[in-house]
Amino acid sequence: MIELDVTKSHVLHQWKADSALIACRFSPTGDHCVSTSQDNRLQRWNIADGQKVVLEGHESWVHALTFNKTGDQLISGGCEGRLIWWSILEAQPKAIRSVEAHAGWIRGVEISPDGGMLVSVGNDQVIRLWKADTGEKLHEWPAHERHIYSAAFHPDGQHLLTGDLLGKICVWKLSDRTLVRTLDAATLYSPNKGQNAEFGGVRSLAISPNGNEIYAAGTHKGSNPFGAVHEPLLLRFNWADGALTKSHVCDGIPGGLLYRTAALNDATLTAVSGGSSGGILLFFNATQEKEFHRAGLPSLARDMDIHPAKGLVATAHFDQHLRVSGLFA
Repeated sequence: MIELDVTKSHVLHQWKADSALIACRFSPTGDHCVSTSQDNRLQRWNIADGQKVVLEGHESWVHALTFNKTGDQLISGGCEGRLIWWSILEAQPKAIRSVEAHAGWIRGVEISPDGGMLVSVGNDQVIRLWKADTGEKLHEWPAHERHIYSAAFHPDGQHLLTGDLLGKICVWKLSDRTLVRTLDAATLYSPNKGQNAEFGGVRSLAISPNGNEIYAAGTHKGSNPFGAVHEPLLLRFNWADGALTKSHVCDGIPGGLLYRTAALNDATLTAVSGGSSGGILLFFNATQEKEFHRAGLPSLARDMDIHPAKGLVATAHFDQHLRVSGLFA
C-alpha cells in the first residue's frame, strides 16, 4: 500500500484519444483505465506504457462505466439507453452482451459490494437492477420526479442510494425496494427561470469506506447556467440519521461543477471540478468547510476515478487527454 500525500499530487501520464473525453474508470487491479469519448468509442489504456485499444459498440456518448468485481468485464451505459458488457482483458475486447436498458440517457451504473448485482439509472427516472453476470433484469421501479444522475450501493450490501436533478437523494432497502429515507441536497439544484433551465442536481454520490458518511457532489449559485457561471459544492451527510453535517464550498472557482467525488479513505475525500474555470482536483476532510488542498489540471476535466491502493487519480479531459496523477511524493 502506497502512503498517500495528496498535497504532492502531480501528473504522471497523459495520453491523447481521437475525440474529447467524457468518463473514465480504473480496473480493480489498477493495471488499466477505460475512458469514453465524444466519437461514441471507449478506450482501454495500459497504465504501464499507455498502450491504447479502442472499443466500438455504442451509438451515442457513454457517461456510465463500471467493472465487475473480478475485473475481467466492463459494463458501459450509453446515451442511447444501451448497456454493454465487455470482455475487457482480451487483447481486443469484445461485447459479451448488449441490453436495451433505458429510454434515453443512462447516467450511472454501479456494481454491488458482493459483485452480484448491477444498478443502472438515467433520464427515464427508473431504477433498474440486473444480475451482474448474466444481464438478467431483477427489478425496476419509477423512483424520482426528474432525471436520476447518480447511484451508489452502501457498503453494508443492504441499501442503495440514488440522486436526482432536484437534489433529492433516496435511500432504498434492497430486499424489498422500499424507501427508507430521503436526504435533502436541494442546494445542488439551480433552477433559472430567465433561461428556462433546470440545472445542477446530484451529479455524484459516494460513501465512506466505513459506511458512516454520504457525499453528494455538484454545483450551486447557478446564476447563469448556460454561461457556465456556477460554483462547485460538496455536501456531507451522516448515514445514521441523514442529517447534513457540512457544506464544502470552493471559493475562487466561479465556473465549476463537481462531476465526481470519491473517498480515498475514511478521512479524505477527493472531487474533480470542470467548467470555465478549468480542471481542478479538490481534497476535503471532515474538519474543514473548504478543501484543504487543490491541484490544477492542464485542461477542463469531466470525470475522475481513484485507485487508492496505487495512489492514482485518473481524469478525463475535454482536450482529448486521459491524465493519471500520483498522490505521493
